[in-house]
Amino acid sequence: MSEQLSFTPADDGLWQQYDELATRAYGHRVGDITDLREHADLQVATREGRVVAGGLGLLVNQFFGGSPVPSACLGAGCVAPEERGEHLATRMAAERLQPLQERGAVISAISTSSTGYARQLGWEAPVPVFAWAVSTDDLKRSFTGDDFEIEHGFTPDAQDLQRGLARHWNGPVERPDWWFPWKHRKNALTTYRFRQPGQPPAGMLSLTTKRHERHGMKLVVHDFWAASQSTAAAMLAFLGRHNARAETIEFRRGALPPYPTLLHNLHRHRPTAEAWHPWMLRILDIPEAIRLRGWPADLNANVPIEIENENGGAWDRYFLRITTGSAEISPTHTEGKVTLTRRQLAVWYAGGYRTVTSARMAGVRAASEKPLATLIRSTTELEPWLPDHF
Repeated sequence: MSEQLSFTPADDGLWQQYDELATRAYGHRVGDITDLREHADLQVATREGRVVAGGLGLLVNQFFGGSPVPSACLGAGCVAPEERGEHLATRMAAERLQPLQERGAVISAISTSSTGYARQLGWEAPVPVFAWAVSTDDLKRSFTGDDFEIEHGFTPDAQDLQRGLARHWNGPVERPDWWFPWKHRKNALTTYRFRQPGQPPAGMLSLTTKRHERHGMKLVVHDFWAASQSTAAAMLAFLGRHNARAETIEFRRGALPPYPTLLHNLHRHRPTAEAWHPWMLRILDIPEAIRLRGWPADLNANVPIEIENENGGAWDRYFLRITTGSAEISPTHTEGKVTLTRRQLAVWYAGGYRTVTSARMAGVRAASEKPLATLIRSTTELEPWLPDHF
């Protein structure tokens, strides 16, 4: 097209235009464009004053290694149907990231069904993502939790519990205070707290219900946070008690944590899993992302590595130093013992390579087993999991 494109932060008029464009591009209204107005950054592309592309960006922390790392979380992006095929989404991604990087983002997360496009831009999926469905009758027969008290409602102590448990994984958002009200309103969530008598909450469960077209209801779990195996069992037992009204409990994509409580305790093993488009990670600032991340307190290591530069086709040499809970990476002339593409770097950062074998099968190259094993151990103390949607 001949008219010049312009990229700009959205003012009130452009924000409204983008809301209308997203409705047309997605085929339905995207409520977050309005709901996140006070908290999100919106960058748009215009042609002769008409919005033709854009997307939201949230500057929030994500936990990695137990430490909060500033992240540019991108969501609700689109390009006008008549503008597609001109690589506008690629240019738009750079424009969306820039203001968030200027405010401190050193990594970026995105969830998109266009995973091939995201990979071309440097994002990669650390782990597969599934939505689960399990029979309520199976839950009722398989789990008990009689010693737990169940309380209805979301409270500050439940928020504190969630934030504390989020540190035990690589990826969860350090949810700001506005996050819970936004999600509860958007999804009509009902929250329950689980505690033993006289103790603070040890579990938090948020779900939504929808009337079934013939009988009963559909029940979908959005949040499942448990401090112990016994707490998780009590929460699953509670879900099983909905069997009179709901035949199946669904855990929305990524909502069920990747621990074995459910699968190892079912009386009948017949849950179903549906693969979804995964969350993807990109490292924006390598030295700062390494510095801000948490690292194993019992690990001291020096590993020369080579990392693909942002332009592709060339490799930069770095020296990674890990010392009792901290790390730094700096340029070096030393030949690397491990070689990582930008996408492989993101998976390693998130702890997605659990073994030397999985790393090698992903294409990670290493001079020998030892430096690769050391590198992998440095990020696998915690497992990758991102239950948050944006």
